[in-house]
Amino acid sequence: MAYGKNKGLAKGGKKGQKKKALDPFMRKVWYHIKAPSYFNGKRGGKCGLTMVTKTTGTKIETEGLKGRVCEFNLADLKEDESGVKDESGHKKIKLEIQEIQGKNCLTDFHGMGITRDKLCHLIKKKHTTIEVQADCKTADGYVVRLFVIAFTKRMEGQVGQLCYAQTAQIKKIRKKMQAVLQGEAAKGGLNDLVKGLVVEKFESDMRKATNRVFPLDLHLYKAKILKKPKLDIVKLMEIHDKSGADDGVAVDGQVAEEEGAKNLLS
Repeated sequence: MAYGKNKGLAKGGKKGQKKKALDPFMRKVWYHIKAPSYFNGKRGGKCGLTMVTKTTGTKIETEGLKGRVCEFNLADLKEDESGVKDESGHKKIKLEIQEIQGKNCLTDFHGMGITRDKLCHLIKKKHTTIEVQADCKTADGYVVRLFVIAFTKRMEGQVGQLCYAQTAQIKKIRKKMQAVLQGEAAKGGLNDLVKGLVVEKFESDMRKATNRVFPLDLHLYKAKILKKPKLDIVKLMEIHDKSGADDGVAVDGQVAEEEGAKNLLS
C-alpha cells in the first residue's frame, strides 16, 4: 500500500451513506368523510376517515382529496342512533369527495353496486334471466345508467318446475322496465333518485308494471353516473346541512394541528 493513502476513500467514504428513513405516516393528515344527509346516518353524517399527505411546496393537501371516491356499505350509512343496522347490507354506495370544509370532506353520490355473493345467490336454474340497462336523465342534469337483473317466478298454482318466458314477453318486459326507470328518474333530481335506490322504490314500480306480462323477482344491482353538471357549492351544502359542521377530532392519539386546512369554498 502506498504511503499516505486514505483507506476510507477505497470504501467510498461517508458520501454514499443512506439517510434515515422517515415513517410515511408522519407526513399524513386525517380528514373525516361526511355522507349526504338523505342517508339518515348518525354521528353528524361522518361515516369514515381518510388520510392525505400534508401540504408541501406547491402540493396542497385539500386538492389531493377532491375527486377521491370512497366505498361504504349502505347498512353502515343508515345506522340509526339505537345502533340497529338496516338489512340492506348487500348494497355498496360510492361517494365522491367534492369539497373540503375544515377537517370534513363533503361528498355526493357517485355510484351503487351489490356484493358479489349476493349477485351469485340470485342466479337460479329453470328460470329466465332478463338483464336491462337504461340511461336516465334527472331534472338537475345528471345522466345515470341503471342496471337491473330479473328472474321469472312461478305463477300461482303452477305445477311444472320450469318457468321460462317467451321472447315476445322478454321484449315487452324490457320496454316496460326502461320506461319506468326513465320516467321515475325524470321526476326529480339526483337526491330523489338516490332515495329511490335506497328504499327500493324502482323495484316495486317495475314489479307492478310487469306483473301482468310475467311475475318477476327483480333487483337493481348497479348504478353509475355518466354525466354530471358543473359543481354547485350551494346545492352541495344543502344536502349536508343536517349533517353538522364541527371539525374532526384527533385520530389514534394524534393532536389536531393548529393550522387546519384552509376552507376553499368560494
